Amino acid sequence: MNTPSIHSIPGTDQDRAVATLTLAFNTDPIVRWVSPDQGQYESLFPRIARLFGGRAFDHSTAYGTDDLAAVALWLPPGIDPDSDAMGALLEKELPEPDQERVFELLGQMDAYHPHEPVWYLPLTGVAPARQGLGYGSALLSHALQQCDQQRLPAYLEATSERSRDLYQRFDFEPLGVISVPGSPSMWPMLRKPR
Repeated sequence: MNTPSIHSIPGTDQDRAVATLTLAFNTDPIVRWVSPDQGQYESLFPRIARLFGGRAFDHSTAYGTDDLAAVALWLPPGIDPDSDAMGALLEKELPEPDQERVFELLGQMDAYHPHEPVWYLPLTGVAPARQGLGYGSALLSHALQQCDQQRLPAYLEATSERSRDLYQRFDFEPLGVISVPGSPSMWPMLRKPR
């Protein structure tokens, strides 16, 4: 198979990119732990994705394949997710008994997030029909070249063992484990520039 071509996704294609991410995260352990009901997931996840990684579109650091079957939302150093709006949305949409555990998980994510300048990958995904064909690797390679050129580290949270293993092949190192009682594990991971 040929390596897929990767390019910056214009803001006009944001809806299509978020739709790909919604398909890709449909079976993600952490995301479905937060939103186990399919209807709630389909309503909530696209809004969370825009708040969590949508600023990548403003900085031309949302990357995808030509057909947008694979998408990565990278936030450059100094650009953060819209945490306040995301918190307000989760408070509004999640049942009150679930909020404490979700906010505890988010607090752990925040505690691991590096304070020095890093490229941050809040979301990346490949449409299910294209998974296992090298699209995720092509997206990572594309962005990590930029990290290396700028001599900056890259940071992310792996939300499954499969994604953790992929990131380790690209020299990301786990910094610990994020979890709360009853949740799946997440792995905060850092890659030093090459």
